[in-house]
Parts: sequence; structure tokens; C-alpha cells
Amino acid sequence: MRTKSLKKNRINVVTLGCSKNVYDSEVLMGQLRANNKEVVHEEEGNVVVINTCGFIANAKEESVNTILEYVQKKEAGEVDKVFVTGCLSERYKPDLQKEIPNVDEYFGTSELPNLLKALGADYKHELIGERLTTTPKNYAYLKIAEGCDRPCSFCAIPIMRGKHKSTPIEDLVTEANKLAAKGVKELILIAQDLTYYGLDLYKKRNLAELLNELVKVDGIEWIRLHYAFPTGFPMDVLKVMKREPKVCNYLDIPLQHISDAILKSMRRGTTQAKTTKLLKDFRAAVPEMTIRTTLIVGYPGETEEDFQTLKSWVEEMRFERLGCFTYSHEENTHAYNLVDDVPEEVKQQRASEIMEIQSQISWELNQEKVGKTLRCIIDRKEGKYFVGRSEFDSPDVDNEVLVDAAKHYLKVGEFVDLHIFEAADFDLYGEPIQA
Repeated sequence: MRTKSLKKNRINVVTLGCSKNVYDSEVLMGQLRANNKEVVHEEEGNVVVINTCGFIANAKEESVNTILEYVQKKEAGEVDKVFVTGCLSERYKPDLQKEIPNVDEYFGTSELPNLLKALGADYKHELIGERLTTTPKNYAYLKIAEGCDRPCSFCAIPIMRGKHKSTPIEDLVTEANKLAAKGVKELILIAQDLTYYGLDLYKKRNLAELLNELVKVDGIEWIRLHYAFPTGFPMDVLKVMKREPKVCNYLDIPLQHISDAILKSMRRGTTQAKTTKLLKDFRAAVPEMTIRTTLIVGYPGETEEDFQTLKSWVEEMRFERLGCFTYSHEENTHAYNLVDDVPEEVKQQRASEIMEIQSQISWELNQEKVGKTLRCIIDRKEGKYFVGRSEFDSPDVDNEVLVDAAKHYLKVGEFVDLHIFEAADFDLYGEPIQA
């Protein structure tokens, strides 16, 4: 018995995990639309495709719970079919088939043509850059490569995403032009490792050349770099950042730790001295650059001394943006052979201490912005505020600039110059400069 009438043959794509998954869902939806299928993102539909994350324990748990939720809906007659794709499915397909058999079919990360076939659609090779974007209209992710060749001990991504594979520059420019034609103003470049871009196709690190081509795309005003790797960083990228106003003075470079013993065990291919020099070189080349990093605490064997080294270094480096995660012991990774010997409560305490330091640094850096004017893009209206971002902030993870909607009307998706009159730990308060 159907408990509610559902529109037939409406495909609902549910996305979990990172921006790479968002991108993959958008490509899937673009293919379905090109096959004249009715497709929605996280709305009601009688056919559900769950794009899962399998990176760390919390993400896996969320993915499994989401699958179970839709399987229950299927059993209650609220949806007809449930398909599962993405990283969790790639990594644990046999286990999932055994534990949750009521899913119609499981697909890995590279099985898009097979998934489309199961949905009654054909994979169209000619659809370069055709996506149904799910982000606000002013920004979109541009995935420039898939997979990763790095040997980091804690990371399961190569298991789920395979070897590094760059997308040709001309295809990315085509995609950027199509996004710009839809009104996208900001491109957020993503990959497991941006800095490796081009080594497989062009036999050299080619991120700078890609940026030189993307800045020519009319309508794109900001290009933002996410997920760079410290080892072998192509310094010519900084010259482009300095020269080209479209390339945001922003770099996301996950450094993970700084204790030499931990970096060696993590197989990061660098040292504290090299990493510190790299960051100083960044600051010298582009003094106005905002650097975002992420750190892992509680890695196997992390001593109190290792942690104190990390804390002191965070205080010294004064990152503009920083996130901190507790170590997750992932099977089939190199670190899984080590003993996960830091108690959970110690991991949580260490993460809290790092974020407390960062909160103070962020507050101090934000105070320096009071009285200044920042060019911001308005992402959305939320509650009593219009919410904007400067070039120094990426969506969802970084600081925001809040404008009182009762006093000022701003257009979502447009750029505006905001005078900053107040600053908190992570957010700024601004008002538009009256022309």
C-alpha cells in the first residue's frame, strides 16, 4: 500500500560528503536531464540515488544511516527504488550488499555509465561540462582531476578514487565557459591534490597554465584554489595569483601535522623546517594571501610532546583559516597497521585546544579588518542577515560577512563593497558603501 502518492519516475539525488561528491552528483544530474529524465536534488522522488562518503568514521556512519532511512521508505512504499553510489559503495560494496540487501544496486565511483543504465539513461560522452549545479548560482566547483597518487598513511582516498587523473585544460575551459553562461561568477578549483595537476597529461605540474587559461573566461570574476599539497608545490602558481586579479589571494593547503616524527609516520614527504619555509615563501610572494589549512590530532603514536610542538607552531604561524580533525583509524590504510593508541577523549581535548588557539588568532586578525572596505559576493539571505564572503573566504568552511537585512537590501549573487564596522571570532559585520 502506498502511503502517499509520488510523482512517478522522478529521480532524487542525495549528496553526502565533500565538494568532489557535489560535483559528481551534478554531473550525474546533467546526464539524466540530457536523457529527458526528471531529476531533483534532495527533494521528493520515487527513485533515490544516494551519493555516499566513505572517508572517515563519522562520514561512513552518516552514509549508512541515510541508506537505511531510504531503504525503510522503500519498504513502507514511500519510494520505489534505492540506488547507492560514491565512495562508501566503492570501498565496501560486498559488505553493504550483505548487510543492506534491500538496496536495488550499488555502484562504485567510476561506474557512472552503469548507474545511468540502471536509471534507464545512456551515458552521453559529448556532454563536456554539462552539469546541473546544486550550489548557489554565483559559485560552482570545478573538479580538475580525479584520484590521488600520494601515499599518505591515514588516507583511504586512493582506495576509493584510484590514481591521479588530470582533466585536459581545454575541457576545463569549456566547462568554465558553460558555467559562466549560467551566471556563475566564482570557480572553486578542487581535486584530491591540485598541485599534482598536469603531471600525467603534460609531464609537468601545470596548474599555473590552467589558471592562465581560466582567467580569460568572460563572466568569471573569482578563481579559488582548494586542496593543494605541500610537497612539490609549483611556485609559479603564486606568480599568477599575484598578477591576475581574478585568482583569489587564497590557498587551501592541508598540512595535517608538524612534528617530524608524525609527518614521517604519516608519509607526508616533508618536515617541519621545509613546511615552515614553504609558508614563509608564500607570505613573501603574496603578502595579502589567506592560507587555510587542516590538521589531524590523535594520530597513532602522537605524544604530548608532538602535540605541544603542533600547538606552538599553530600559534607561531597564525593561519587565517584552520580546521582540526581527530584521527580516524581506517582499514586498508598504511596507518591501520599502527596501534590507535590515543584515547578518544584525548583526541577531542587536543582538537578543542587547537581550535581555541585558532579562535583567538582569528579574532585578532578580524579586528584588523574593522574600518576597511572588502569586496564581497552575497551568497544568500539567512534570518535577519544577508550573508556575504570576501575573496579570503570559501563557502561553508570560512568566515562570513553579515549585513543587516532590515537596514540594507542586497542582491544575492552580486558583488558589493562592504565597510566593516565590527568583528567577532569568525564573522565580520559590514554595511554597503553608498554610491
